[in-house]
Amino acid sequence: MSLLKVISRRTFLQAKNVLPSLACGMRNVSDSTNLKDVMADLVPIKQKEVQAFRKSHGTKVIGEVMVDQLYGGMRGIKGLVTETSVLDAEEGIRFRGHTIPDCQEKLPKAPGGSEPLPEGLFWLLMTGELPTQQQTDAVSKEWAARGAVPSHVAQMLNNFPSSLHPMSQFSAAITAMNSDSKFAQAYTDGVNKASYWEYAYEDAMDLCAKLTTVAATIYRNLYREGTSVCPIDVNLDWSGNFAAMLGYDDEMFKELMRLYLTIHSDHEGGNVSAHTVHLVGSALSDPYLSLAAGMNGLAGPLHGLANQEVLVWITKLQEQLGGEVSDAQLKEFIWNTLQSGQVVPGYGHAVLRKTDPRYTCQRQFALEHLPDDPLFKLVSQIYKVVPDTLLEHGKAKNPWPNVDAHSGVLLQYYGMTEMNYYTVLFGVSRALGTLSSLVWDRALGLPLERPKSMSTEGLMKLTGAK
Repeated sequence: MSLLKVISRRTFLQAKNVLPSLACGMRNVSDSTNLKDVMADLVPIKQKEVQAFRKSHGTKVIGEVMVDQLYGGMRGIKGLVTETSVLDAEEGIRFRGHTIPDCQEKLPKAPGGSEPLPEGLFWLLMTGELPTQQQTDAVSKEWAARGAVPSHVAQMLNNFPSSLHPMSQFSAAITAMNSDSKFAQAYTDGVNKASYWEYAYEDAMDLCAKLTTVAATIYRNLYREGTSVCPIDVNLDWSGNFAAMLGYDDEMFKELMRLYLTIHSDHEGGNVSAHTVHLVGSALSDPYLSLAAGMNGLAGPLHGLANQEVLVWITKLQEQLGGEVSDAQLKEFIWNTLQSGQVVPGYGHAVLRKTDPRYTCQRQFALEHLPDDPLFKLVSQIYKVVPDTLLEHGKAKNPWPNVDAHSGVLLQYYGMTEMNYYTVLFGVSRALGTLSSLVWDRALGLPLERPKSMSTEGLMKLTGAK
């Protein structure tokens, strides 16, 4: 689509005062296969919508804050705008209004595949529109074309000691790639802030394209004796290429990667990785620096590292109880874990109050493709026993499993047994949501984030306690 056509279509849409909400999903705005052209149509529409909304309702009070929330990790405080997804405590995640089952059904698939392509989800997160197969394939080809990693980054990765954690390597490589940041260069050149989103978009596209190459290089260096990553196949989708670069040719592993990279992509804006990318980006740090900061948050054991923690706990369980265990033995082991002051990893969530839909779709994948796997059977038994035990213990508001309770089992089945690496996979996926959200942060001109903090003494005076 030419620039003249984009401008003409934009003028037409604005003249008709078309202001549908992206949060609810937009339809039929453009049939172009060029994602940036579609974004050029959508950005001015959303800008006008937000401007009109703030003018009419900007002073409306939407909630209150309790002292306990300040000490409790700001849980439940409404304080962020994130367009890409919303998490409901009872229903789970919706990507631009679409549930995970919706996405599994409606997003384009790879030839012969049944799981959604993450490229299609990225289009949905960016635009609010469900993409066509042609639009999704166009993103696949564009990412394949952008996938080369700068030579100095490749050299740095190859020089890292094997003792350096994969997430540390991943974060460092992302930071180093900011030598190629189009946003940073445009800012240095004094570009008008109305165009910030375009350069953030270019960096986001480059990052999504290169992250799989970076991640695969780390994997090969650490676990495959430094063997070379195979070249990117321009005719293969993003997940298929990633699996090949990792060294896996099983078609079901490729399908697992498509599902995994889709469902881990976004979980609204308040989680550590998403909020960190937004926060650092609000300082107009480029998308490379912003994403690297988010990845450092994802590396924490209470966030993305939790999938590794689950397998460590299950391994400990197997070592102590042996092969097949009874429900009574399993309950005793769980109870002892809780009584020792530890948690059962993979169970509970800061927001959700039901079984995580991301757990459910992985369980369905396992039931279809590996129903007799011993580790899957154990995870199913844990699913049967843990919730009631947690409720009996009395401290769990949500006794149900989250996404981390299942992903490691699937990866182990297909031969990826290196638990330290799992969070890198999570990071590749989470980039889709955080970067698409960051592009919209710049499109909407969201300012430097700077909430007011208070001391305990100040809170005591404010509440009349002192």
